[in-house]
Amino acid sequence: MSKKQKKQILVAVIAVVVLVAAYFVFFNKTEEAKNVITLIATKNPHAEVLELVKDDMAAKGYDLQITVVTDYVVENPATSEGDVMGNYFQHIPYLAQYNDSVADDMKLVSVIETHFEPMALYAGTKTDLSAIADGDKIAVPNDPVNRNRALLLLQNAGLIKLPEGTTLESQCAPKDIVENTYNLEIVELNAELIPGAREDVAYAVINGNNATLVNLIPNKDGLYVEAADSEAAKAYVNIVVVRPENADAQWVKDLAEVMHSQEVYDLIVNAGFAPTFTVSAK
Repeated sequence: MSKKQKKQILVAVIAVVVLVAAYFVFFNKTEEAKNVITLIATKNPHAEVLELVKDDMAAKGYDLQITVVTDYVVENPATSEGDVMGNYFQHIPYLAQYNDSVADDMKLVSVIETHFEPMALYAGTKTDLSAIADGDKIAVPNDPVNRNRALLLLQNAGLIKLPEGTTLESQCAPKDIVENTYNLEIVELNAELIPGAREDVAYAVINGNNATLVNLIPNKDGLYVEAADSEAAKAYVNIVVVRPENADAQWVKDLAEVMHSQEVYDLIVNAGFAPTFTVSAK
């Protein structure tokens, strides 16, 4: 065999080795990319739950990456657009409202149920409901689902009356109030702004997760709280949400397993909320 032929064979062998190495590098990177799970969540308890299960997901081969936000605006659009693989911040009626507002290819699905966060009426400038007076201001969330829920809470507390037949599925606004004995002024605000606006109103209706951001525990600090056996408790279950094509993905099944753990159950209870799942057997 001539030197030229040997050189040609050596070059060919090197080329094959380089191609094989490149293939394995690409394959490994692709596999790594498959195992990166990107979720967007509000802080408490959602992001805290996800942080708690990061090591469990890592043990299953996943890199759980969490983006924390403070409002309800970006999570669903980011998931629909594929900027993230899922989100964890909302309850079932809020998702239904979102899906009704977008095209079919943007709709999302619930894949993991976790807990119920009682909505409650908290003190603003007044610390007791017995002090309520004519013309007092009460802050409520301004999105249709939570606004309706807040008005039902005020009705159950005996402060207003809504049209007969109003349910959790209704979308009542302050203009729909049929009896307002105290001539209460209902102030509509973005839900995340209400905790900081309490010094400007007599009372404030605050979602559970926003309440805990300012160290308010619904069943401890609320002046009037949704009951654990109420229709709201059954309806407003918090969920992990993904695009439909990911609903049966293995990473979703693995995430559900680690989120339905005793540790997560305890975290939710300690945050003042009510778990809605049965702890997974290990």
